[in-house]
Amino acid sequence: MRFPALIFLLAVCCGLTSGCSEGVTRRTAATVFFVKGTVVFGMAKQNNFQPVTHESRIYDGDLVRTSDGALLDLGLIPAALAQVSSNSEIELEELRISKDGNQTEGGMRSRTARVRLSRGKITVLFSRRDKIGSLFAISAPLVTITADSDCLFCVESDGKTTRLTCVGGKVYASRSAQPPVAIGAGYFQQWPSDRPEPIAAADDAAAQIDTVDSLEIGNQLRELQSSWQNQHPF
Repeated sequence: MRFPALIFLLAVCCGLTSGCSEGVTRRTAATVFFVKGTVVFGMAKQNNFQPVTHESRIYDGDLVRTSDGALLDLGLIPAALAQVSSNSEIELEELRISKDGNQTEGGMRSRTARVRLSRGKITVLFSRRDKIGSLFAISAPLVTITADSDCLFCVESDGKTTRLTCVGGKVYASRSAQPPVAIGAGYFQQWPSDRPEPIAAADDAAAQIDTVDSLEIGNQLRELQSSWQNQHPF
Protein backbone atom coordinates (compact mmCIF):
# COMPACT_ATOMS: atom_id res chain seq x y z
CA MET A 1 0.00 0.00 0.00
CA ARG A 2 2.92 2.32 0.63
CA PHE A 3 4.11 2.39 -3.00
CA PRO A 4 0.76 3.49 -4.61
CA ALA A 5 0.33 6.08 -1.86
CA LEU A 6 3.79 7.45 -2.50
CA ILE A 7 3.12 7.69 -6.26
CA PHE A 8 -0.14 9.55 -5.60
CA LEU A 9 1.55 12.00 -3.23
CA LEU A 10 4.32 12.75 -5.74
CA ALA A 11 1.75 13.34 -8.52
CA VAL A 12 -0.20 15.80 -6.38
CA CYS A 13 2.94 17.72 -5.41
CA CYS A 14 4.14 17.94 -9.02
CA GLY A 15 0.74 19.17 -10.14
CA LEU A 16 0.65 21.87 -7.49
CA THR A 17 4.19 22.96 -8.26
CA SER A 18 3.67 23.24 -12.02
CA GLY A 19 0.31 24.96 -11.62
CA CYS A 20 1.65 27.66 -9.33
CA SER A 21 5.09 28.32 -10.70
CA GLU A 22 4.43 28.90 -14.39
CA GLY A 23 1.93 31.02 -16.23
CA VAL A 24 -0.07 29.89 -19.23
CA THR A 25 0.04 32.02 -22.38
CA ARG A 26 -2.54 31.52 -25.09
CA ARG A 27 -3.97 33.14 -28.18
CA THR A 28 -7.11 35.19 -28.10
CA ALA A 29 -9.25 36.68 -30.86
CA ALA A 30 -10.20 40.23 -31.75
CA THR A 31 -13.84 41.20 -31.18
CA VAL A 32 -15.78 42.87 -33.98
CA PHE A 33 -17.93 45.74 -32.68
CA PHE A 34 -18.92 47.52 -35.85
CA VAL A 35 -18.43 46.92 -39.56
CA LYS A 36 -19.50 49.17 -42.41
CA GLY A 37 -19.05 48.40 -46.09
CA THR A 38 -16.90 45.62 -47.49
CA VAL A 39 -14.29 44.34 -45.03
CA VAL A 40 -12.56 40.96 -45.44
CA PHE A 41 -10.10 38.91 -43.42
CA GLY A 42 -8.06 35.74 -43.77
CA MET A 43 -4.61 34.22 -43.87
CA ALA A 44 -2.51 36.00 -46.49
CA LYS A 45 -0.47 32.89 -47.38
CA GLN A 46 -3.63 30.96 -48.15
CA ASN A 47 -5.22 33.83 -50.09
CA ASN A 48 -8.55 32.78 -48.64
CA PHE A 49 -10.54 35.81 -47.49
CA GLN A 50 -14.04 36.03 -46.13
CA PRO A 51 -16.32 38.94 -45.16
CA VAL A 52 -16.02 40.32 -41.63
CA THR A 53 -19.23 40.05 -39.62
CA HIS A 54 -20.10 40.65 -35.98
CA GLU A 55 -19.58 36.92 -35.38
CA SER A 56 -16.11 36.78 -36.97
CA ARG A 57 -13.20 35.55 -34.85
CA ILE A 58 -10.03 37.27 -36.08
CA TYR A 59 -6.80 35.77 -34.72
CA ASP A 60 -3.14 36.67 -34.95
CA GLY A 61 -1.81 35.86 -38.39
CA ASP A 62 -4.96 37.18 -40.08
CA LEU A 63 -4.95 40.06 -42.55
CA VAL A 64 -7.83 42.55 -42.48
CA ARG A 65 -8.64 44.70 -45.52
CA THR A 66 -11.18 47.51 -45.73
CA SER A 67 -12.52 48.72 -49.06
CA ASP A 68 -13.32 52.28 -50.14
CA GLY A 69 -15.83 53.81 -47.74
CA ALA A 70 -15.62 50.92 -45.26
CA LEU A 71 -14.95 51.08 -41.50
CA LEU A 72 -14.18 48.49 -38.84
CA ASP A 73 -14.18 48.82 -35.04
CA LEU A 74 -12.19 46.10 -33.25
CA GLY A 75 -11.53 45.14 -29.66
CA LEU A 76 -8.01 43.72 -29.70
CA ILE A 77 -7.52 43.35 -25.95
CA PRO A 78 -9.66 45.00 -23.24
CA ALA A 79 -7.09 47.81 -22.98
CA ALA A 80 -6.86 48.48 -26.74
CA LEU A 81 -9.65 49.24 -29.20
CA ALA A 82 -9.13 50.42 -32.77
CA GLN A 83 -10.98 51.79 -35.75
CA VAL A 84 -9.60 50.77 -39.14
CA SER A 85 -10.43 53.35 -41.79
CA SER A 86 -11.29 52.72 -45.43
CA ASN A 87 -8.71 51.48 -47.94
CA SER A 88 -6.56 50.03 -45.18
CA GLU A 89 -4.73 46.77 -44.58
CA ILE A 90 -3.57 45.51 -41.20
CA GLU A 91 -2.19 42.21 -39.96
CA LEU A 92 -2.80 41.01 -36.42
CA GLU A 93 0.70 39.85 -35.53
CA GLU A 94 0.05 38.90 -31.91
CA LEU A 95 -2.97 38.67 -29.61
CA ARG A 96 -1.98 36.97 -26.36
CA ILE A 97 -3.02 36.74 -22.75
CA SER A 98 -0.93 35.29 -19.93
CA LYS A 99 -2.51 33.83 -16.81
CA ASP A 100 -1.41 31.99 -13.68
CA GLY A 101 -1.95 28.33 -14.43
CA ASN A 102 -5.31 27.34 -15.94
CA GLN A 103 -7.52 29.44 -13.73
CA THR A 104 -10.74 30.49 -15.43
CA GLU A 105 -11.13 33.59 -13.27
CA GLY A 106 -8.49 35.97 -11.97
CA GLY A 107 -4.82 35.21 -12.12
CA MET A 108 -4.29 37.45 -15.16
CA ARG A 109 -0.65 38.44 -15.71
CA SER A 110 -0.56 40.38 -18.96
CA ARG A 111 -2.25 41.14 -22.28
CA THR A 112 -0.41 41.89 -25.52
CA ALA A 113 -1.58 43.10 -28.92
CA ARG A 114 0.70 43.75 -31.90
CA VAL A 115 -0.55 44.98 -35.26
CA ARG A 116 1.18 45.67 -38.57
CA LEU A 117 -0.18 48.52 -40.68
CA SER A 118 0.70 48.07 -44.36
CA ARG A 119 -1.41 50.93 -45.70
CA GLY A 120 -4.29 53.16 -44.71
CA LYS A 121 -5.17 54.51 -41.30
CA ILE A 122 -5.86 53.13 -37.84
CA THR A 123 -7.03 55.05 -34.77
CA VAL A 124 -6.28 53.49 -31.39
CA LEU A 125 -7.68 54.03 -27.90
CA PHE A 126 -5.46 52.49 -25.23
CA SER A 127 -6.95 52.65 -21.76
CA ARG A 128 -5.95 50.52 -18.78
CA ARG A 129 -8.67 50.22 -16.18
CA ASP A 130 -6.92 47.65 -14.02
CA LYS A 131 -3.41 46.91 -12.78
CA ILE A 132 -2.78 44.13 -15.27
CA GLY A 133 0.21 44.72 -17.53
CA SER A 134 -0.94 45.52 -21.07
CA LEU A 135 1.05 46.41 -24.16
CA PHE A 136 -0.01 47.56 -27.61
CA ALA A 137 2.29 48.05 -30.61
CA ILE A 138 1.87 49.01 -34.26
CA SER A 139 4.54 48.23 -36.84
CA ALA A 140 4.28 50.58 -39.80
CA PRO A 141 6.67 51.41 -42.65
CA LEU A 142 9.81 53.01 -41.16
CA VAL A 143 8.60 53.08 -37.54
CA THR A 144 7.14 51.08 -34.65
CA ILE A 145 4.75 52.74 -32.21
CA THR A 146 4.13 51.37 -28.71
CA ALA A 147 1.69 52.26 -25.94
CA ASP A 148 1.66 51.12 -22.32
CA SER A 149 -0.38 53.87 -20.65
CA ASP A 150 -3.64 55.69 -21.44
CA CYS A 151 -3.52 57.38 -24.85
CA LEU A 152 -5.40 58.14 -28.06
CA PHE A 153 -3.59 58.33 -31.39
CA CYS A 154 -3.80 57.60 -35.10
CA VAL A 155 -1.29 56.20 -37.58
CA GLU A 156 -1.56 56.62 -41.35
CA SER A 157 0.66 55.25 -44.09
CA ASP A 158 0.73 54.97 -47.88
CA GLY A 159 3.42 52.30 -47.71
CA LYS A 160 6.26 54.78 -48.22
CA THR A 161 5.61 57.44 -45.58
CA THR A 162 4.05 57.08 -42.14
CA ARG A 163 2.39 59.74 -40.02
CA LEU A 164 1.59 59.54 -36.30
CA THR A 165 -0.65 62.03 -34.50
CA CYS A 166 -1.00 61.76 -30.72
CA VAL A 167 -4.24 63.21 -29.39
CA GLY A 168 -4.19 62.06 -25.77
CA GLY A 169 -1.56 60.72 -23.39
CA LYS A 170 1.80 59.65 -24.75
CA VAL A 171 3.15 57.05 -27.19
CA TYR A 172 6.65 55.96 -28.17
CA ALA A 173 8.07 55.78 -31.69
CA SER A 174 11.22 53.83 -32.53
CA ARG A 175 13.22 53.23 -35.71
CA SER A 176 15.68 50.37 -36.17
CA ALA A 177 18.18 50.34 -33.29
CA GLN A 178 17.48 53.93 -32.25
CA PRO A 179 16.03 54.56 -28.78
CA PRO A 180 12.29 55.29 -28.68
CA VAL A 181 11.10 58.90 -28.86
CA ALA A 182 8.14 59.99 -26.74
CA ILE A 183 5.38 61.83 -28.60
CA GLY A 184 2.82 63.54 -26.39
CA ALA A 185 -0.71 64.80 -26.91
CA GLY A 186 -0.96 67.63 -29.41
CA TYR A 187 2.06 66.57 -31.46
CA PHE A 188 2.67 64.60 -34.62
CA GLN A 189 5.61 63.04 -36.44
CA GLN A 190 6.17 61.87 -39.99
CA TRP A 191 8.72 59.44 -41.43
CA PRO A 192 10.84 60.00 -43.40
CA SER A 193 11.33 63.60 -42.33
CA ASP A 194 14.04 66.23 -42.12
CA ARG A 195 12.82 67.11 -38.62
CA PRO A 196 13.63 64.42 -36.06
CA GLU A 197 11.59 66.03 -33.27
CA PRO A 198 7.77 65.97 -32.90
CA ILE A 199 5.86 68.95 -34.35
CA ALA A 200 2.88 70.72 -32.81
CA ALA A 201 -0.35 69.55 -34.44
CA ALA A 202 -1.66 73.12 -34.30
CA ASP A 203 0.96 74.06 -36.90
CA ASP A 204 -0.21 71.53 -39.50
CA ALA A 205 -3.59 71.40 -41.25
CA ALA A 206 -3.56 67.60 -41.75
CA ALA A 207 -2.65 67.01 -38.10
CA GLN A 208 -5.51 69.27 -37.01
CA ILE A 209 -7.93 67.15 -39.04
CA ASP A 210 -6.42 63.99 -37.54
CA THR A 211 -6.95 65.44 -34.07
CA VAL A 212 -10.62 66.31 -34.62
CA ASP A 213 -11.38 62.94 -36.23
CA SER A 214 -9.52 61.00 -33.53
CA LEU A 215 -11.38 62.76 -30.72
CA GLU A 216 -14.71 61.75 -32.26
CA ILE A 217 -13.57 58.17 -32.85
CA GLY A 218 -12.12 58.02 -29.34
CA ASN A 219 -15.49 58.87 -27.80
CA GLN A 220 -17.12 56.08 -29.80
CA LEU A 221 -14.46 53.58 -28.78
CA ARG A 222 -14.73 54.54 -25.09
CA GLU A 223 -18.41 53.63 -25.10
CA LEU A 224 -17.63 50.28 -26.69
CA GLN A 225 -14.74 49.65 -24.32
CA SER A 226 -16.77 50.36 -21.21
CA SER A 227 -19.44 47.79 -22.09
CA TRP A 228 -16.87 45.25 -23.33
CA GLN A 229 -14.71 45.34 -20.21
CA ASN A 230 -17.78 44.69 -18.08
CA GLN A 231 -18.60 41.57 -20.10
CA HIS A 232 -15.20 40.27 -21.23
CA PRO A 233 -13.98 37.22 -19.24
CA PHE A 234 -10.35 38.36 -19.45
